[in-house]
Amino acid sequence: MTSPIAFPAMSIADAHNLLLTAPTSPFHIEEKAIRGITFKTWKLAPPTLAEVFALSGNFATRDFLVLDQDRVTFAAHAKAVAKLAAQLQADGIKKGDRVAIIMRNLPEWVVAFWASALVGAIVTPLNAWWTGHELEYGLSDSGSTFAFVDGERLERLKDHLSALPNLKKIYVTRASEPQTEARIAKLEDVIGIPNAWTHLPDAALPVVQMAPDDDCTIFYTSGTTGKPKGAVISHRNIVSNIFNALCAQARGFLRRGEIPPQPDPSAPQRGVLLSVPLFHATGCFAVMIPNVMGGGKLVMQRKWDADQALELIQREKVTNAGGVPTIAWQIIEHPRLQEFDLSSLDTISYGGAPSAPELVRRMKEKFPKLQVGQGWGMTETSATAVSNTREDYERKPSSCGVPAPSGEAKIMGPDGKELGLNEVGELWYKGPIVVRGYWNKPEATAETFVDGWVKTGDLARIDEEGFIYIVDRAKDMLIRGGENIYCVEVENALYDHPAVMDAAVVGKPHMTLGEEPVAVVHLKPGQHASEAELRAHVAAKIAAFKVPVQIQFMPETLPRNPNGKILKKDLRSLFGA
Repeated sequence: MTSPIAFPAMSIADAHNLLLTAPTSPFHIEEKAIRGITFKTWKLAPPTLAEVFALSGNFATRDFLVLDQDRVTFAAHAKAVAKLAAQLQADGIKKGDRVAIIMRNLPEWVVAFWASALVGAIVTPLNAWWTGHELEYGLSDSGSTFAFVDGERLERLKDHLSALPNLKKIYVTRASEPQTEARIAKLEDVIGIPNAWTHLPDAALPVVQMAPDDDCTIFYTSGTTGKPKGAVISHRNIVSNIFNALCAQARGFLRRGEIPPQPDPSAPQRGVLLSVPLFHATGCFAVMIPNVMGGGKLVMQRKWDADQALELIQREKVTNAGGVPTIAWQIIEHPRLQEFDLSSLDTISYGGAPSAPELVRRMKEKFPKLQVGQGWGMTETSATAVSNTREDYERKPSSCGVPAPSGEAKIMGPDGKELGLNEVGELWYKGPIVVRGYWNKPEATAETFVDGWVKTGDLARIDEEGFIYIVDRAKDMLIRGGENIYCVEVENALYDHPAVMDAAVVGKPHMTLGEEPVAVVHLKPGQHASEAELRAHVAAKIAAFKVPVQIQFMPETLPRNPNGKILKKDLRSLFGA
């Protein structure tokens, strides 16, 4: 009988040094000046997404995309991408043009992304939950000239198309109504339906000169002004994120005293339950793109549904699930959990929302052999910046983890000086995953990005081993099931109601979602409005996930400090623990 491995067998620093210096390691680091700032970059990483996409040819016969009755192999996906890329070039799309994608999770979303990226366009996914007004803003702000939409999103946009004269063409898929406007075309007329992509003719991809630091995508993140900001993300940002994740996996083996396994093309295919939206950095950069590179199967859900998820894990022999803590909670707490064979599931990881330390314990109770992990990141870091995996997560479940060797983290005080170990201040992060700034917003860019560091707005501390603990948020923001909600945006919608004099939005803790928005309102003298009326008013202006789940009314103006700022900490107690 072998004795149990003492953990940790190797320090974080030693594991990183070994990974960086081992003769056969893909994780060599070199310093490179990017826009005048020196970063630690992955020397052997593919330079652009074109090289990442080419790697998918190693898995031609494998299933890649599965959704309901649609089943698409890597080869069929590549044919559809080549066909659509040729069409985009024929339509006049040039390098640097913005192409928007506004869909639920569909196979067509993935094809539209790769076809647009490979012709050099800046792919601009917009939140499919946004209202028509919000979508109009995203299309206008980004200057998108082309858009891919599904039928549901097109209906939401129709009343706003007259305000978007620069939008030259819209490809719509899965639309039930015939289209009469000249600039709207059916995507099916170009590539057909997913199950028919395998019959498309083989075609060469267009050759477009691209460099690692070229702009590749724009992903929108909420802003403190109430208007979303478009984070401009490069090829290097995205590919570096993949290598950060691979390095973290290898580090986990070394920490246990084991040699990381070499890639084995003949190993059984991994399957990932894609339950988070592709229009988020996590769904696109941390799930979809790495599986193009590594040959994994994406089992897609149009939206999260726990009952369907259990059926899919069993049917498709899914090995990886997660995304946000909500998903992990609903799997392990599901009343019919024991009815399904989930033995294929070996990894659950998540981030994007606060998670209770109890979650890792509950998951290990249900699935003793499960590898669990969590991470922290933001759109401005192209998804995951730090990660906490395997035994480290079980040992320190309150920590979001440590940076990869290409990244650096520090804690800054309000006086602009770096703080020491276990002191709480604002978390700053630097690495090749940090984006160059916000699209056409120089003031916001200068405020958030300093010499390659992103000021995260999260209050945190770093312990003696380098593990980061998020303590609170400096920004007036909450995170509901992975979706950022800036309170001022919701408050602006409330203030737009003629009866509202004073309004404040705060976060109420929620076991699975992390937080939910709730509001406190003071009405103008002689005015009346019910909770239902105010919630409906807000829902007409902003996406449903931002609408307060509860509104309380106060007979007097809300409490303020001497500078006139609402004392939100005093309001949270109104909603209980």
